[in-house]
Amino acid sequence: MSLEQTNTLEINIDRLWETLMVSASIGPGKSVGLSRLTLGEDDKAMRDQFVRWCKDASCQVTIDRVGNIFARREGREPTLAPVLIGSHLDTQIAGGKYDGILGVLSGLEVIRTLNDRGLETKRSIEVVCWTNEEGVRFQPPMMGAGAFSGVHDVDWVLSQLDEDGAVFGEELKRIGYAGPSDRDRKDIDAYFELHIEQGPILDEEGLHVGIVTGGFTSFGAQTVIKGEHAHSGPTPMEKRKDALVGAAIIIAKISEIGWAYAPEGRATCARIDVSPNKYGIIADHAEVTIDVRHPDSNLAAQMYQEAVELVAIASEKANVEIEIVKEWSFGDVDFDADLVDLIRATAVDLNVSHRFILSAAGHDAYHLSAIAPTAMIFTPCKDGISHNEAEHIEPGYTVSGVNVLLNAAVNRANA
Repeated sequence: MSLEQTNTLEINIDRLWETLMVSASIGPGKSVGLSRLTLGEDDKAMRDQFVRWCKDASCQVTIDRVGNIFARREGREPTLAPVLIGSHLDTQIAGGKYDGILGVLSGLEVIRTLNDRGLETKRSIEVVCWTNEEGVRFQPPMMGAGAFSGVHDVDWVLSQLDEDGAVFGEELKRIGYAGPSDRDRKDIDAYFELHIEQGPILDEEGLHVGIVTGGFTSFGAQTVIKGEHAHSGPTPMEKRKDALVGAAIIIAKISEIGWAYAPEGRATCARIDVSPNKYGIIADHAEVTIDVRHPDSNLAAQMYQEAVELVAIASEKANVEIEIVKEWSFGDVDFDADLVDLIRATAVDLNVSHRFILSAAGHDAYHLSAIAPTAMIFTPCKDGISHNEAEHIEPGYTVSGVNVLLNAAVNRANA
């Protein structure tokens, strides 16, 4: 049976929530959240569960070389480029139960809803789980989507190391998710991604949908600081080469850059690693990760240039060597105008409260926008809390956004 009307479909919210709660039991964190790091045992368990669900929904499942999972529901005209719906299933080390996960499992719920009603779409619809969106074990973030989109070389991705020296490609093989070949990145009609906002705007304004028009421009860098071991007592100040001091200067100055460009600008050093990190010993090694963001791409670039310049200042003040060993950027995108209009029209037709919004976080959709028409839908999260085990959403204000996703994706798949 083919679909004759649009914007009339509704998901099964109880089923979606049951599916989310199964996910919430895989890789539990310290309290109420998750700690499901990329390519670990819990990530494998969640991937296995997702694949089972997709096969139960009669999807054809394929995996590419970097472990991205594609679950395809065949359309009436399978030679046409498919519509993709996706996000990620990996989490932060102290993450919530919905960041990324809601997007993937909402895509699965789209498939299940169509199956329930026996509805065909003209184009195939594929649900995608992108590998290593969070960038906790392996940097940079959005790595799987970046490899798929051509932003990162696949072999380079497979060679990346975590802090313990584990190799990305070997970890993929270990958990059974090293696919045999690359997927054709040109074979996409459109890409939709639903995500919790991870900010307070929708919650504060009592709105159910954010129609994402683009993202903050973001720059990141990993710095390595080389000092020299010495006794923290008798070593004269002028002879010290303290890597921790170099790191501290960078951290403090990066925060000052953020405040200088506030309220729109944001800057932080989210990670520091210090060695030997013991009492009585001056540190000989440190690593600091820099993160600057601004909705204005020119100001974001200016912030990052200031960050790079202060690295040399920190090197001189701390009498250490500092090298930027890895750099990345994302978010300087405008999402597809036609898809944005489609989402807005769908929200209006469904009488769903909505507003246009920019994303300050990183998303796989940024990379996909370079190769295919792309759009994002935000749903509210309590107080905007995310990357925190206290991250919380409710069925009552989430269902509207998933229904918008369902109807917009089906509309596009029938175009």
